Amino acid sequence: MARIYMQAGQGIITINDRDMKTYFSNELLENVVNQPLAILEQVGQYDIKVNVKGGGISAQANAIRLAITKALVSNNEETRPALKKEGFLTRDPRMVERKKFGKRKARRSFQFSKR
Repeated sequence: MARIYMQAGQGIITINDRDMKTYFSNELLENVVNQPLAILEQVGQYDIKVNVKGGGISAQANAIRLAITKALVSNNEETRPALKKEGFLTRDPRMVERKKFGKRKARRSFQFSKR
């Protein structure tokens, strides 16, 4: 889950009070976060402060990308078709499967003992 605060600025992106380069050690994840801005050629025009929690780093990068995309669309509705065509407005629907009664986990059974 990502909550962002976006305002016009020099392009500084802070994630959980840390710089994006220190938070995401992988350059690929930094590119994922910057994709909506790169599509609209607005890299370096906004200062973005992000609070993100839950999931792994890859899921967090995708959540930040979705939040930035929604903020850009709410700021200027004309950017919606370009961002929708790239698939940035679609939320990842995968969720953790619930634990079932009589099972150890969601699908894992208890160990069978013959004797």
